[in-house]
Amino acid sequence: MLSHVTLGATDIERAAKFYDRVLATLGIVRVKTFKAGIGYAQEGFAGIEPPFWVLRPFDRKPPSAGNGAMVAFSAKTRSAVDAFHKIALESGGRDEGAPGLRPHYHPNFYGAYVRDPSGNKLCAVCHLSE
Repeated sequence: MLSHVTLGATDIERAAKFYDRVLATLGIVRVKTFKAGIGYAQEGFAGIEPPFWVLRPFDRKPPSAGNGAMVAFSAKTRSAVDAFHKIALESGGRDEGAPGLRPHYHPNFYGAYVRDPSGNKLCAVCHLSE
């Protein structure tokens, strides 16, 4: 259904340092690098364009995080969710919800929430029981 997701950042180098470390916990790696942005995909990606991008806004205005907007990444294990959260905080992210079960979504929803250095909200979630 979706082609790709894009988040804004002013400092692409700082964003790359954050996302390279944080997304690696989920088996997601940088596959494209441009002056104005970086693209990420699952390890072994063979597609044309990566499904996740961090870019300078096209209009050159400061990026802003949307209220209620979030990108959620699938994690294969709960320990990957824990690592995502830990590395995000160590890499300049801000806590938006520690790893744990959120049974109000469903009994096995294990997620963690952070903000990247530009203020974009991210989630890592494992839907499996461990």
